[in-house]
Amino acid sequence: MGSQVVNDKDVKGVHFAVLAPRAVKVELIGDFNDWDGTKNQMFARWDESGIWECFIPDIGIGSLYKFKVFGEHDNHIGEKSDPFAFHNEILPKTASVVWEFDYKWNDQDWMDARAKSNHFQEPMSVYELHLGSWKKSKGLSLSYKSIASELIAYVLEMGYTHVEFLPLTEHPYYPSWGYLSTGFFAPTSRYGDPHELMYLIDHLHQAGIGVFVDWVPGHFPNDDFGLANFDGTCLFEHPDPTKGYHPDWNSLIFNYERGEIKSFLLSSAHFWLEKYHIDGLRVDAVTSMIHLDYSRDHGEWETNVIGDNRYIAAIDFIKDLNTSINTTFPDVIVMAEESTAFPGVTDSRFNGGLQFGYKWMMGWMNDVLRFFARDPIFRKHHRNEISFSFHYAYDEKFLLPFSHDEVVHGKSSMVYKMHGDEWEKFANLRLLYGLMFAHPGHKLLFMGNDFAQTNEWNFNEELSWNLLQYEQHQGIQNLIKSLNNLYRYEESLYLNSFDPSGFEWIDFSHPDYDVFAFLRKSNDEQVLVICNFNPVLIENYKIGVPDFDEWEEIFNTDMKVYWGKGNRNSGKIKAIKMDLHDRKKAISLNIAPLAMHILKPVHKRKPQKKHSKIKNT
Repeated sequence: MGSQVVNDKDVKGVHFAVLAPRAVKVELIGDFNDWDGTKNQMFARWDESGIWECFIPDIGIGSLYKFKVFGEHDNHIGEKSDPFAFHNEILPKTASVVWEFDYKWNDQDWMDARAKSNHFQEPMSVYELHLGSWKKSKGLSLSYKSIASELIAYVLEMGYTHVEFLPLTEHPYYPSWGYLSTGFFAPTSRYGDPHELMYLIDHLHQAGIGVFVDWVPGHFPNDDFGLANFDGTCLFEHPDPTKGYHPDWNSLIFNYERGEIKSFLLSSAHFWLEKYHIDGLRVDAVTSMIHLDYSRDHGEWETNVIGDNRYIAAIDFIKDLNTSINTTFPDVIVMAEESTAFPGVTDSRFNGGLQFGYKWMMGWMNDVLRFFARDPIFRKHHRNEISFSFHYAYDEKFLLPFSHDEVVHGKSSMVYKMHGDEWEKFANLRLLYGLMFAHPGHKLLFMGNDFAQTNEWNFNEELSWNLLQYEQHQGIQNLIKSLNNLYRYEESLYLNSFDPSGFEWIDFSHPDYDVFAFLRKSNDEQVLVICNFNPVLIENYKIGVPDFDEWEEIFNTDMKVYWGKGNRNSGKIKAIKMDLHDRKKAISLNIAPLAMHILKPVHKRKPQKKHSKIKNT
């Protein structure tokens, strides 16, 4: 499909093919025929597949083209970009560009290591970013190639294991951030050509950094040159507006009941994984795909054949997507943005699940942000907003996100979501991030969150890097560096993130203090995590502990390097015999205000192994 370069000994040119089953005529127009379609009529295939094709000799890479589609009674429908194009003109121009892949990859070591790794038992800390607004040069976004060295240096310095790009597929409306795509096989040309994107991914891999991308099979825009009304009928979109139109985004929904369209989407996913060596896809807006009543009032939707609100065709498509990827690319990760209690999102298809690798833990994100916005005086009445997630943490395989969606549209920046004066806001944010890294599950932070950007994210501007001249913002950045380092090397924080044996409560119901204490455990190691959700120093606080004689503090969010007050428990902390919290021993320590402490028993322990995909930086 699309444009395929033919470079045989005796035949050179480009073969074109497009699906338009209800069209009565299709012409190929381009810079090679002065955009005159009468010179290059396309021919319908004999097999009645609805595919139109033609061959143009003596043209090649870089040629511009579109399909001129005619419907019934020879009515001109429009000049359409190629749905299968590998490359497109820079917007606002909309022609497709003939392209051929001949990039020479140098990431075989990474691909070999990926094939052998078990991402469920390794640390995963993801840096989410919008490529166009991470940094700019003279007011312009960096290209795929020019961003590579700076981005790699930053990710390595901060200690993230992966980057996740907001959608890179071609999209006409820049403020959609890529979530309304017209080119499902073409990276956006705003930042360069396909080989330049390959260069970026290749060099990220060579530096030991994994690459995820957001992929959006849930809907598409209604631009005339795109997929909408492609052959004069609803070819890509569902003809029933209750299934084919998205009221929230004024967009069109794919027809998952049509085999050719399912194939189009499956091919797109496989294409990115194969051609661009992508390590994982984050499937956007799964909730809207699998619920017929999503964002619809009574009377605006109909139940399925068994009388409930599940969109069975979309669910089957998702199952087919994950089955096909798991079969063809068993070392690739597919994640779901799914915000309801839909059962089995990460369970196997055999058990009736959707078979995703991970689910974004949206409930946890909403609960903790609500809690940290509260005045500490009232927090004791809302402890369930912190404790509840631990009770269902193993129902799915979760990734904990503070994503771009939390810092736009009037929701405020992360630091300004926190309660209190300036010091308390930063202390609360440090505590929140500490809790995130101590909680079971993988982690994700959006760009700017890791140095407490004060403004909401603006896709037209670069991040406020100038804030790093101030101690409080440098402190948050130092904190994230330290948390990533601790998380990557302390196996008790990641090894059993998806096994209930990796977590154990000590105390979450003290009558006087908002102090939570729990254990994170691997097969051989364990750490004690203590969180103080009040802005007061608690002295000589006693906590029941496992049977070890001595403990030491290995991490503390209140350190001065993080812009804290510097309260710490130095040296060895000796355990005493005491019945407390259903244990025979206890320790006494000082707990800093709005802070998290992590302690570890002092005993002979084996040296920690580094994460296999991360180079020593």
